[in-house]
Amino acid sequence: MYFVLLKSYHHQVTTADNMDTTRLSSKGQLVLPKAIREADAWTEGTEFIVERVPEGVLLRPVRSLPVTRLEDVIGCARYRGPARTTADMERAIAQGVKARRGRGRY
Repeated sequence: MYFVLLKSYHHQVTTADNMDTTRLSSKGQLVLPKAIREADAWTEGTEFIVERVPEGVLLRPVRSLPVTRLEDVIGCARYRGPARTTADMERAIAQGVKARRGRGRY
């Protein structure tokens, strides 16, 4: 669910039955109505992405990524060869740096 604060919002605006209003504080803070916070289970500390849109300002809750385990994502690496040691990796990195320096990079 997204919320857009309209540019055309005025303090004297009359609201429909399903619309709440809020005010900007002297510190630049807004209070989202309790019914909206409870409906989306937003608690203290919930972070929002604030985006300027043609209609005004869009607030989108930041969705955190689920906790994952290495075993769940290691398949993304797609390496199917024999296991490499740290020394093997360090040698490969050194060779790559040497090759780049030979081409005038770094």
